[in-house]
Amino acid sequence: QVQLVESGGGLVQAGGSLRLSCAASGRFPIGWFRQAPGKEREFVAGISWSGAVKYFADSVKGRFTISRDNAKNTVTLQMNSLKPEDTAVYYCAARDKWYCSGYECPSDFGSWGQGTQVTVSS
Repeated sequence: QVQLVESGGGLVQAGGSLRLSCAASGRFPIGWFRQAPGKEREFVAGISWSGAVKYFADSVKGRFTISRDNAKNTVTLQMNSLKPEDTAVYYCAARDKWYCSGYECPSDFGSWGQGTQVTVSS
């Protein structure tokens, strides 16, 4: 059974930075998604098994980066220039299907972490 544990969320002022980590029980393609209250879960970023391929939502391009350490089975989402609209619960997920060409489809991800809250104050 795949296990994923997120960490690193918190409260930050607009313009600040946070680093989220996803510790996995193995090596998988990983996606980060977020869900704000009353909104649908949305794609944030994804990284391939090797780390060579990365995807970002338009809303975070140029502000967020994603990387992985396969020796530790961890994926890091570095979030800079944070905005109040980035406030959400952030989830990492392991991909096990390939119906979508990118990483934007939650249905391609079979295992999810418990989520970590990110709050950006204005």
